[in-house]
Amino acid sequence: MARNAEKAMTTLARWRAAKEAETGKNERRPYLASECTDVKKCEKWRIEIIREISKKVAQIQNAGLGEFRIRDLNDEINKLLREKRHWENQISNLGGPHYRRYGPKTFDAEGREVPGNRGYKYFGAAKDLPGVRELFEQEPPPPPKKSRGELMREVDANYYGYLDDDDGVLIPLEEKASKEAMKNAMDEWKEKLKKGELNTNVEEDQPFESAAIDDELLAPRFVSHVEVPTQKDIEDALLRKKKKELLEKYLNE
Repeated sequence: MARNAEKAMTTLARWRAAKEAETGKNERRPYLASECTDVKKCEKWRIEIIREISKKVAQIQNAGLGEFRIRDLNDEINKLLREKRHWENQISNLGGPHYRRYGPKTFDAEGREVPGNRGYKYFGAAKDLPGVRELFEQEPPPPPKKSRGELMREVDANYYGYLDDDDGVLIPLEEKASKEAMKNAMDEWKEKLKKGELNTNVEEDQPFESAAIDDELLAPRFVSHVEVPTQKDIEDALLRKKKKELLEKYLNE
């Protein structure tokens, strides 16, 4: 009885192997895409590769696999992507559709475009590996350069320093620095005078005179840029005006 069951199983196994050979289910994918000259078979191997890529992309989303397993999965996915491109090129050479010309971009499981560097793509948890995240950090764009016309619009009186005295800060500072400089000069002159380094006849009341000179030098100085008339000039001008009015009145009569 056991012998008959073993014969039946052997017969069934042979029948299944024959059926798989007829349908091509047990056929192995060629190592080189150029070895296949049938467009339908090329399409079949391309779809098989896409299924393998989808399976591995789903696996690489798990960050708990470990760094080495994630790197291996990412390398396998990139290898399958290269192999898929070879089959797409072969399909195009055999007169089939041009998948690479109209094919969409590669997206990850979250729907974002897969980043990469010179054709190498990173999927899932591989994007968070040490040394990988830094590859995709974009530097801030440089500030836009201004044209010559835009630069000239900013050139005004402030640019040349014509309005520096109007801010109410510079003049007080200059006055303070001027007073300090004059005071330092006067102190230096007094020190030399005490040491006898100056050949000058100084009277006993010189300290009082020097104090008066100090007050006069340190006092704020006002310079008039317009000629100020004296009292006599004003009286003469009034007299000429009065004479002119009387003369005009006399001529009009």
